Amino acid sequence: MQTLFERIGGKAAVDLAVDKFYDKVLADARIQHFFDNMDMDKQRRHQRAFLTYAFGGTNEYEGRSMREAHKGLVMNRGLNEGHFRGVLENLEATLQELSVAPNLIAEVMAIAGGDQHMRDVLNLT
Repeated sequence: MQTLFERIGGKAAVDLAVDKFYDKVLADARIQHFFDNMDMDKQRRHQRAFLTYAFGGTNEYEGRSMREAHKGLVMNRGLNEGHFRGVLENLEATLQELSVAPNLIAEVMAIAGGDQHMRDVLNLT
């Protein structure tokens, strides 16, 4: 059985989606300020690596945990569920723009918008 990573188009699809996603995020007044003074090339690399892992493209992920990566944003910059939802909206819009099949978008959104992922990103118990 193919992984979600393979079914959405593999590395080329993830690379394109990440670039388009961050174009949307950086234009979104609700969340763009979280990326001020951030090395966006590095951020895009991290996101590509994470999505490749999350979608089954590799069994290894060497980046920081979601909890660790977002802890400072929660504690110092007020990252909250509204911001989390804004990111999800941009992700879904990106996938729709790229004509990803609705069933695959639903799988992506279940992973990205899942309760455990949200608790990790927002450092909730």
